Amino acid sequence: MATVSIMPCLDLKDGRVVKGVQFVQLVDAGDPVEVAKAYAADGARELALLDITATWERRESAYAVLERVAAAVPEVAITYGGGIASKVAAQAALAAGASRVSVGSAAVRTPALVSELAEAFGPERVVVAFDVEPSDETPSGYEVLIDGGRTRTGLDLVHAALDVRRRGAGYLLPTSKRADGAKQGYDTALIALLKERVGLPVIASGGAGQLEHFLAAAQAGADTLLAASVFHFGEIRISQLAEYLLQHGVCVR
Repeated sequence: MATVSIMPCLDLKDGRVVKGVQFVQLVDAGDPVEVAKAYAADGARELALLDITATWERRESAYAVLERVAAAVPEVAITYGGGIASKVAAQAALAAGASRVSVGSAAVRTPALVSELAEAFGPERVVVAFDVEPSDETPSGYEVLIDGGRTRTGLDLVHAALDVRRRGAGYLLPTSKRADGAKQGYDTALIALLKERVGLPVIASGGAGQLEHFLAAAQAGADTLLAASVFHFGEIRISQLAEYLLQHGVCVR
């Protein structure tokens, strides 16, 4: 039986949870502490907390928000990202309560950072997040984006993912810009490609809108199912999703 984790994602902007479509059109989705507590009460044991504008705005990450959320839900493992561009920043996030740190743009701009973090904290604490979009100009068919999806790199996704695996990353978190917030389903071809070609655990992200979408991602090889708006706005509950997956042969950690 396949086994997955369910990971509600709290995108942060100005200290609030927000959600958008294709990384824009952001709407308020609540106070992060209250949202996290509600998810924990419904059975969530993992959360992603992502400061989505820290890198673009060139500012320090929202460690104070992380600290408040971690204190409110100590039973929940938090993957924290946004503005993590150095060992010092990663250490600050871990000290504030994160179980893992997620690096995105910084991993592309400074690949050696992945090695440094893996050596300092262990691969199990290092997630590399890739924002991507389909491309006919790259061998894998996917191009890596940075700066919250604003900047094209010309970098092939599989090439980049193999490099961070070699450097010690423990997890991959690919998000399809085209699918993000559209609720039309995860890019299952993207998930399957990374599992086959790279082999690291994959956190599926971008596009969940129905129970069936989560099942399809699990069947494509995702190890963790990340989603935001369907949870934030009450369309799907964590407990409901866990029961549905179990009924279809997928066990939830």
